Amino acid sequence: MKTIAVIGAGTMGNGIAHTFAQSGFTVKLIDISDASLERGMKTIATNLDRMVAKGTISEDDKHKTIGNIITYTDMKDGVAGADLVVEAATENINLKLKIFEQLEELTNSNVILATNTSSISITQIAAVTKRADKVIGMHFMNPVPIMKLVEIIKGYSTSKETFDTIYNLSKTLGKVPVEVNDYPGFVANRILMPMINEAIETLYNGVAGVEEIDTVMKLGMAHPMGPLQLADFIGLDVCLSILNVMYDGFKNPKYAPNPLLVNMVMAGKLGVKSGEGFYDYAESKKADKVSKQFKS
Repeated sequence: MKTIAVIGAGTMGNGIAHTFAQSGFTVKLIDISDASLERGMKTIATNLDRMVAKGTISEDDKHKTIGNIITYTDMKDGVAGADLVVEAATENINLKLKIFEQLEELTNSNVILATNTSSISITQIAAVTKRADKVIGMHFMNPVPIMKLVEIIKGYSTSKETFDTIYNLSKTLGKVPVEVNDYPGFVANRILMPMINEAIETLYNGVAGVEEIDTVMKLGMAHPMGPLQLADFIGLDVCLSILNVMYDGFKNPKYAPNPLLVNMVMAGKLGVKSGEGFYDYAESKKADKVSKQFKS
């Protein structure tokens, strides 16, 4: 594989594009607007500058990485000639199904179609294509350039050839791929989201405050970041979406989102992306401090 198309220039998409480009692949980054692509490329440049400052990469490496990325607002042009397409759009099942229907029409039948979904059924996504054997989950962790884990999720019809190709490709990116079967939430979020939801339940019941809950988990359980702070970075809307997918999939009340989480999302308190969640990120110094802690 030489050319990778990445759909979505948001947090996950620009991180995936960055990672492939830094590994020498030609990356075609696709989003619906020039403004979204500009923000994505700015984030990539900022993260590369941070890596240069730390001595992780050279200035020349930075320029080569940026030079490996081409941006597109037209899906047809963006996926043309791609050997692999990685979808990293919003965690919304209807949007993802629509994208994969388009990809079926716009790409050659031998192209592997991967999704970065963190919870949605690979089998369901594959069902809207005519190449279910070439559809696979490739769930990167955030921040993508730093985190080593990639969950490789096989749908019901995903072929061994497709799995082996993506598994080995992940290794070339310097990642650690882990084979996972197609169940709601996979492994990472099936374990993580109930923990975050329980932390919210603990806050909701008045057992302790936000900082107190996070401090217990950091100092008592050796977590690098407390669950409420982590929820803010993931995005409370994303957490809610994943919990809803698992609740719908398992029909088990332990996955039902806490009312506080539901209300915060309805109120637009989504975490870092909105400037306020369980913590207040409106103060730039405080936001910068937390952001550096997350990316260190």
